[in-house]
Amino acid sequence: PSETGEVHQRKELCHWPCRCPPVPTCTPGVSLVKDGCGCCKVCAKQSGETCNEADICDPHKGLYCDYSEDEPRYETGVCAYLIAVGCELNGVYYLNGQTFQPNPLYKCLCISGAIGCTPVFIPKLAASPCTRVMGRKKPGQSICGPGQHKQLQSTNYRLMSAYRSLPLVLKKKCLVQATPWTPCSRTCGIGISSRVTNENRKCEMKKEKRLCFIQPCLTNILKTIKIPKGKTCQPTFQLPTAEKLVFSGCSTTQSYKLTFCGVCLDKRCCIPNKSKMITVQFECPNEGFFKWKMMWITSCVCQRICSAPGDIFSEL
Repeated sequence: PSETGEVHQRKELCHWPCRCPPVPTCTPGVSLVKDGCGCCKVCAKQSGETCNEADICDPHKGLYCDYSEDEPRYETGVCAYLIAVGCELNGVYYLNGQTFQPNPLYKCLCISGAIGCTPVFIPKLAASPCTRVMGRKKPGQSICGPGQHKQLQSTNYRLMSAYRSLPLVLKKKCLVQATPWTPCSRTCGIGISSRVTNENRKCEMKKEKRLCFIQPCLTNILKTIKIPKGKTCQPTFQLPTAEKLVFSGCSTTQSYKLTFCGVCLDKRCCIPNKSKMITVQFECPNEGFFKWKMMWITSCVCQRICSAPGDIFSEL
């Protein structure tokens, strides 16, 4: 109720049982979500668009419905970005929710410290099977029905949005993107790190894992590392001989002379700086073989910021 005692009736936007229209096709970068009534699939409202109890704002972009201007009813609002950290790219700082275009091929959006990119063009269907076979149709006329066109567009359009640091790479109609690798799950011994990437045949975002081996767990080996005179750290070291790796009770078929991250006399810790990916094959007693991708360290850097593996708040 208002100060005058007047009661404002809010319009009922949700009705049950649910009656849903056909599922819409959203433009690239717009989420297909269930409406606020919990009934139908709808294209989420974007920044600056009107919203209400039923028409919800895009949750994957950190948007919420701001009803502050619709006093005293608070029935219709405007989609706005939540207050959050911005993004930095090539020395330029972008506010949360800010749209920018670092390249003519795609448009990017800053979302809570992460950068999401979508292409600004849709590949033409001229090279599709529908237009190649002309048959008895007139020249230039497609033989595809509306449903086939939609299906072809969805299969040809493999430029999917993701979050990562630029530069982005275009491979076979796929805008290859990936999140950074997570820290190794173990500070010594063989651990696992993961990332999300669409670098695969279907250009689909999938979780990818790899083995990582930062340091051996034998403390007596770490004590034998020689630190150069006048220095406080030895960034990398190797074992005297090549050895087989052991993982889950299985050992590699080959021996490897890995490069490990070293130690410091002060409180600094050494972490991988540059690496490449290799594939290692393990042999299990009476169980056959399996292969894993593995990080091969080429150089390490020693720093004062040391955090436990898997600490998601370490960079805050």
